[in-house]
Amino acid sequence: QKMDFDLKRLVKMASFGFLLHGTTGHYFYGFLDGLLKGTSPAVVAAKVAIDQTVWAPVFMVMFFSYMMAFEGTPELIGKKISQDVFTAVKGSWMTWIPAHTINFA
Repeated sequence: QKMDFDLKRLVKMASFGFLLHGTTGHYFYGFLDGLLKGTSPAVVAAKVAIDQTVWAPVFMVMFFSYMMAFEGTPELIGKKISQDVFTAVKGSWMTWIPAHTINFA
């Protein structure tokens, strides 16, 4: 089944990546690399732990807030965050713990 191209979704996701994700990720990971230098197993584990317990929840709050504001429903931000952040962070663990373990090593 052919799906229609969704220009609004493209603009929403691209603008989030350009305006928020790229910039905040750049500074967060620069800070993290400055704070924890090296690639020893302990340093890699610490970086992954900080990334997934501090940054992942902050990122998800930013993501859901931006998406709700973009959709014109900022009044739903709190509800969306309380319903979906933990589920999204758990999903992040499945992908980003292994990926960042490789990336930080």
